[in-house]
Amino acid sequence: MKYLLTTLIITFSIVCQAQTQPDTLKAHALDEVVVTASRVMERILVSPVSVQKVGAKAAALSPALSFFDALENVQGVHMITPSMSFKVLNARGFSNTTNVRFAQLTDGMDVQSPHIGGAIGNSLGPTDLDIASIEILPGTASALYGMNTVNGLANFFTKNPFNSQGFSIQQKTAVNHVNDKHSNVKLFTETTLRFAKVVAPKFAFKVNGAFTKGYDWIAFDQTELNANANSSTGLLGADNPASDPVNSYGNESSNRKTITLGGKRYVVSRTGYQESEVVDYRLQNVKGDVGLYYKVAPGAVLTYTYHFGLMDNVYQRANRFRLRNYLVQQHGVQYQSASVQARLYINSENTGRSYNLRSMAENIDRSYKSDNDWYADFARGFNSATAGGANVADAMRQARIAADAGRFLPGTDRLNEQLRKLQDINNWDVGAALRVKADFVHAEVQVSLTERYLKAWKDKYELDILVGADHRTYVIVPDGNYFVNPEPGKDGKNIAYDRTGGYVSVNKDFFEKKLRLGTVLRADKNDYFKTTFTPRIAAVYSPVHDHNIRVSFQTGYRFPSIFEAFSNVNSGGVKRVGGLPVMSQGIFEQAWLANSIAGFQQAVLNDINQNGLSQDTAIEKNKGLLKKNPYTYVKPEYTRTWEAGYKGLFFSRALFVNADLYFNRYSNFIAQANMNVPLSADPEAIPSDLYDKARQAQYRMYTNSRSVINNYGFSAGLNCQWEKKWIFGANATFARLKNTENRDGLEDGFNTPEWMWNCSVSRTNLLGHLDATISYKWQSDYFSQTFLVTGNVPSYSSFDAQVACRIPALKSRIKAGASNLLNKYYVSFLGGPSVGGMYYLMLAFNVE
Repeated sequence: MKYLLTTLIITFSIVCQAQTQPDTLKAHALDEVVVTASRVMERILVSPVSVQKVGAKAAALSPALSFFDALENVQGVHMITPSMSFKVLNARGFSNTTNVRFAQLTDGMDVQSPHIGGAIGNSLGPTDLDIASIEILPGTASALYGMNTVNGLANFFTKNPFNSQGFSIQQKTAVNHVNDKHSNVKLFTETTLRFAKVVAPKFAFKVNGAFTKGYDWIAFDQTELNANANSSTGLLGADNPASDPVNSYGNESSNRKTITLGGKRYVVSRTGYQESEVVDYRLQNVKGDVGLYYKVAPGAVLTYTYHFGLMDNVYQRANRFRLRNYLVQQHGVQYQSASVQARLYINSENTGRSYNLRSMAENIDRSYKSDNDWYADFARGFNSATAGGANVADAMRQARIAADAGRFLPGTDRLNEQLRKLQDINNWDVGAALRVKADFVHAEVQVSLTERYLKAWKDKYELDILVGADHRTYVIVPDGNYFVNPEPGKDGKNIAYDRTGGYVSVNKDFFEKKLRLGTVLRADKNDYFKTTFTPRIAAVYSPVHDHNIRVSFQTGYRFPSIFEAFSNVNSGGVKRVGGLPVMSQGIFEQAWLANSIAGFQQAVLNDINQNGLSQDTAIEKNKGLLKKNPYTYVKPEYTRTWEAGYKGLFFSRALFVNADLYFNRYSNFIAQANMNVPLSADPEAIPSDLYDKARQAQYRMYTNSRSVINNYGFSAGLNCQWEKKWIFGANATFARLKNTENRDGLEDGFNTPEWMWNCSVSRTNLLGHLDATISYKWQSDYFSQTFLVTGNVPSYSSFDAQVACRIPALKSRIKAGASNLLNKYYVSFLGGPSVGGMYYLMLAFNVE
């Protein structure tokens, strides 16, 4: 496969070289400006760091279902799919389903959901009808953007109603779940509207709306997570009474117990439920926005925007959740001129009637029969079966049937009624509700000193000086389950979490603008932490206009999100606690590592069952396996990045080449560690406490890994246009962990394929106004490490195609296409859904 794609890239180059009449106008788009890399307008060719730009026309040519889905094929971008309408962007490694290291902006405003710390797909982003362009920075952007950008950011720019007005409508109809063994074929629909109008020479407005309805992709991974729990008694595979498949919930560690049956110790779990039995996969999302634009002066615009998204879909972090009536909103005011940019915006979220699938499954089981009663019935059933002559494995199965008597059966009205009841109980010890309300207020201002105040310096010294400052305050409403106020006497009062930062950027041209040197210095002060400094130094050398070489060095910090800082929630008998001292005082100091406790318990069980030791003797023999917790309160995450790159145009500007190479060094990864605190403070009693689950409190703490991790990679892309009608594109991305120092196993999973390849061919004006595109994506297998499951994600490929007919007289377009045309189901990460083909027809009226 790699050799085939390499051959295609070489072929594209030869085709471009062979053309005899190049069109010098067709590459002018490559001279267009970008603003995200330096926060000022500059030619994309001379950007000091890697930046990818996707225009609206390129997005329209893509076979993907939406412009957001099309970003999966952009050079350097890695995308995973927790849900059909919740896709996660990342770049350069360390991906996860809640990517707090990669930011998404719409018109320069962060669209993250406050308590999650990252964006929920494109819930607050533009619609297909309103997208103007996308700029993606793969790599550290902290010097200019602060927190949550150590892996990069995407900035979505929308259409200005002064330049694009009128009424537009788009209708998509599609089918998916074709040949899905877990579902019948399902219908997908999306209706999108846009209306924009210039009311007066200085005032214009726009309104956008989108309504999406479908049936989400299904997660049904049956990989066994607890295969060796009963290896000491030979009960393996289907005979294991402590089975825990990935996408089955209610049978995890807190739902298991070690019991004595027939003179031996066995680990037995509650029965639990498959994900599809406790979640409604029907997907329904509504989003919209309003924008008011006023021209204060020539070149200066004041804008008010309101965005909202109301979601019903599936979301995943350490557990999977059903989002239901989940509302995110943003109010924003912006002022933009040639020299000054200022923004003030508020993001808010209300989780509505969302719920935790794991808590739902385990508490459905417990609501018809307590753990104590269930295990007592299991023991009686086992004894009765063995007395009747059954072997141990069959007796286990008969015992489970007996203990499950009265259980809520999947698909029944009785179970559905219990589902409705538990999703409104905001206590994960007995219910499953996710009831979070959180907001953040963000203010920022940026001034180009040399554009207005020091213009003489710009003209005389070829100098650009930019200064900026920003402030963000998070506000969390304690709900008594997910968040509690840790301050004494402030129960029920909101929690505030602040961060303030500022930066200075200086750029200077040398040697008749062939060399541009730039530096940025940023400082940030976050509550509970000392001031941090993040510099960026960059140089761009342009020996001629169309060839540009760049090098840069920058550092970045990531501060804990509000969930990592302040969470205080019970999840399956394990209390997840934020890493700030105000939340976790006393826990780190008294805790023992959970993985050492699990090894200790297994060793004791083996000695009892296989060596005939008493429990006390086995505990004494194996207590040396227990390890005291070495971790402590959370600190900011830190990264250093070295990058080099090249952008150039060849063959009368018909071929665009873009390549970058980077090296990252990460330390203080913010991660989670499982640790247990024994109830006894007596050192002699601690081993016995740590063998008995009832004599210890289980915690999952946010802290920092001791590992220092180096990773490196590169990406390269070609884009070629031929005879004004053919567009060829190909790109490849490589990423690899180099080595890990002080490895402690707590570092975040790299969770990134080593290789990703994309190639596409588009033909415009085929048979008149007919356009067509085919594209192919392939990525290698990779090792995935999360708190839900660890293992290898298989490699996969996807072949996409579309054909579109433009009707210029009506400014309309009819498009038919398919993503994953061959319907080869794949998973983009372990524990996630299987993604199959999506076959669609799209009608759009009054589009550009």
